[in-house]
Amino acid sequence: MSTIADLAALAARHITRTGMVSTGIARLSLFRADEPTVPLPAVYDASLCIIAQGAKRVSLGGQSLLYDAAHYLLVSVDLPLVGHVIQAERDAPYLCCKIDIDQAVLANLILAEGARAPKADLPALAVYRSDDDLVDAACRLVRLLDQPDSIAALAPLIEREILYRLLKGPHGPALRYMAVADSHLNQVSRAIATIRTGFDRPLRIGDIATAAGMSASSLHEHFKAVTRMTPLEYQKQLRLQEARRLMLSEGTTASGAGFAVGYESPSQFNREYARLFGAPPRRDIEQLQRSSNLLTPV
Repeated sequence: MSTIADLAALAARHITRTGMVSTGIARLSLFRADEPTVPLPAVYDASLCIIAQGAKRVSLGGQSLLYDAAHYLLVSVDLPLVGHVIQAERDAPYLCCKIDIDQAVLANLILAEGARAPKADLPALAVYRSDDDLVDAACRLVRLLDQPDSIAALAPLIEREILYRLLKGPHGPALRYMAVADSHLNQVSRAIATIRTGFDRPLRIGDIATAAGMSASSLHEHFKAVTRMTPLEYQKQLRLQEARRLMLSEGTTASGAGFAVGYESPSQFNREYARLFGAPPRRDIEQLQRSSNLLTPV
């Protein structure tokens, strides 16, 4: 059976520089940092994050979690987190494998069980001790990168196994509850998907609530319970993070980026940007360009 050390060796071979790489497997991404990073806000998709080497801290509202090579992070719904690598060095870099959760496959597995999921009060964001079988499956998934002709046939099978092992693990009840159409976790997940689709347009709570199948007051209550923020605050984070990407990756000006993500007032954009990222747009982008290791979000 493959170990966490095997996973670190595989990841290091496929990502040789600080940053993130998408892979030939659609739902698999690899991350590396050669030194600790500053806290970085980002929206984490529903996913499993397995650190093969190093350690990281993530925060959601007032909650802060630490995970490392002995623990994995499970994000049940798309969440706006602040994360920073706290253990990494050039000879022993931070290495992480992120496997996005395929909701359709998850629902299929739950349906095959044939039992209705009970209500679960487990958090949407949690850290658990690593499972040997889970690590072994992750190794087999990453190893497929050396066998591109086998990815189409085998990757879906291994991903399904990984989801099955998550369902059988300590967070299984929450994943089952999330898949139930009328559960609050599922409804909040639908609200999040609607906000993300139209984040650059004015937010209409009534439309979001309808898409989620909830009343406006219920949406506000349960959305904040899961994400630690209101729908409007969630949209604001999406806008500011996309504006940051536009300025950093495409060279867009601060005013252009602000207008592109839905801001009508440059002064409001600059003020809210500095509040989230700790510096006005121009200075923040200059700092990021000088230190590429800040760009490792998972």
